[in-house]
Amino acid sequence: MCGIVGYIGPQDAAPLILAGLKRLEYRGYDSAGLAVIQEGQIALLRDVGRLDNLVTLFEQQPVSGTIGIGHTRWATHGEPSPRNAHPHMGMNGDVVVVHNGIVENYLELKEELIAEGAVFRSDTDTEVIVHLIERYLNGNLTEAVRKAVVHLRGAHAIVAMSTREPDRLVATRIGNAGGVAVGLGDGENFIASDIPAILPYTRRFVFLESRQMATVTADGFMVQTLAGEPVLARTTTINWNPMSAELGEYKHFMQKEIFEQARALTDTVRGRVDFETGAVTLAELKLSAEDARRINKIVATACGTSAYSALIGKFLIEELARIPVEVDYASEFRYRDPVIDENSVVLAITQSGETVDTLAAIEEAREKGARVWSIVNAVGSQAMRLADGFIAMQAGPEIGVASTKAFTTSVMDQYLLALYLGQLRGRLSQDDLRRHAGQITRLPDIVGRVLEHDQRYAQLAAELAVFSNFLYLGRGINYPVALEGALKLKEISYIHAEGYPAGEMKHGPIALINETMPTVAIVLRDHVYEKMLSQVEQAKARGGIVIAVATEGDTLIAEKADHVLYIPEVPELLSPIVSVIPLQLLAYHIAVRRGADVDKPRNLAKSVTVE
Repeated sequence: MCGIVGYIGPQDAAPLILAGLKRLEYRGYDSAGLAVIQEGQIALLRDVGRLDNLVTLFEQQPVSGTIGIGHTRWATHGEPSPRNAHPHMGMNGDVVVVHNGIVENYLELKEELIAEGAVFRSDTDTEVIVHLIERYLNGNLTEAVRKAVVHLRGAHAIVAMSTREPDRLVATRIGNAGGVAVGLGDGENFIASDIPAILPYTRRFVFLESRQMATVTADGFMVQTLAGEPVLARTTTINWNPMSAELGEYKHFMQKEIFEQARALTDTVRGRVDFETGAVTLAELKLSAEDARRINKIVATACGTSAYSALIGKFLIEELARIPVEVDYASEFRYRDPVIDENSVVLAITQSGETVDTLAAIEEAREKGARVWSIVNAVGSQAMRLADGFIAMQAGPEIGVASTKAFTTSVMDQYLLALYLGQLRGRLSQDDLRRHAGQITRLPDIVGRVLEHDQRYAQLAAELAVFSNFLYLGRGINYPVALEGALKLKEISYIHAEGYPAGEMKHGPIALINETMPTVAIVLRDHVYEKMLSQVEQAKARGGIVIAVATEGDTLIAEKADHVLYIPEVPELLSPIVSVIPLQLLAYHIAVRRGADVDKPRNLAKSVTVE
């Protein structure tokens, strides 16, 4: 989950590295550090806490050099402190490394290295890596890294730099500890764990696969396997606008990303739906009609917000394509013996494409012979490359730790997938497809209309921010929206919140309802409308405060709920994309009102690349 940035070229490295780390701070903010080669020596700066502390330290103790590496840390081994911050330097001052991952056998390696005379200055597992590289360093950094990393168990992303070869950086990826991207410039090159870090400087990237390493100089790069075999690396051009990774007029990235959803949905649909015929095309799935008809089951696997998106996808695919869908937490999928075969599809949903649990689920699926698809936002990520076919979310960079636009775009991707499968399997007529296409065309405008009422959510947040517990209720396809709404509030405001299927309230949660526990209910005019009205009445009968998300023009709900958040009328299958937005805005404004760090909530990181 840590963030890594490297630079080599004619420019002063430190300011570029600090700027890149700022764009990666969502990956970890326990500590940060950077190292440059300055006058033949490694100059190292590290500090605990947010990146601003490192920036202040740099202003007080400036360092300068044209090659360097930096790191922002999410702690695993060793408490957050300057001594445990990365980069880590060897005893001789010749080698320095940054690392993302967990060295599973570090205690064993540490004992071995101490017996050889190594002196450890931190409590981290990472420090064994720099000592191992130093052990093998004999004028060739690439070879030293290769010999060192074969001793490591676990998944890792590593970048090393040495005063003995000050004209190169060596990066390695082993397993699924996170991405390693080499950014290609003109007379300069970059390394980063995530694209946004270096997007302002280049759009051309090379992504390392597992058990590959790259030697990067200012003028070029070379990719090899850990066995030393050359790799013909493929260059990928990223179409994201660099400005999309900047705040602009917004106070927080989360706020910006909520307001980008109408645009993101448009981009997600563009080129995939023929609005004249209604036909859907998802070419990257590489699926024939015959293949589609052979599918007997889809297992969607994901974590967090993506798992709730998958629950909505279950409704969509089963309704439109009539294929049974199971939803599994990726962190649990590989620890049982899932019943899948060559006629099953495992659908992995992940914003980053680097979530370690989801990548492990993909590997499990491949071993069992299932077809693997991924829905992923980060172009070139591991989940995209490992899958037999993929759907790109087209959300653009999502910087805020709490996912928003990646949720709605992944739901739209599953809607398109359901239509595509229904089309290939002969379940949907051309009239059906035209009707759905017409509904899709209206969706970005509907989302924009909801966002126009942002001030209403800010005002309501002032009343609700004092409460410590919330209950979220939904039914049918909007039950997962209740789960997602509760998660958003928990993540960024630190208020305890639980999402429930509304019909389950009387089987336990109703015991909690009183005047100190608001209930947020999704009460749209759909086929479960009367059932949801009943849940609202039950909550009110017990003194509860009710906030309802409801369809415009519904005066009956206004008589029953304390607060109503109206959204335009929307077809039921598309309603989660719209009904979630009031919950995103409410969580955002409550968190702001409580003074929380919205973009970087405590203990969380954007991409979970360690178990």
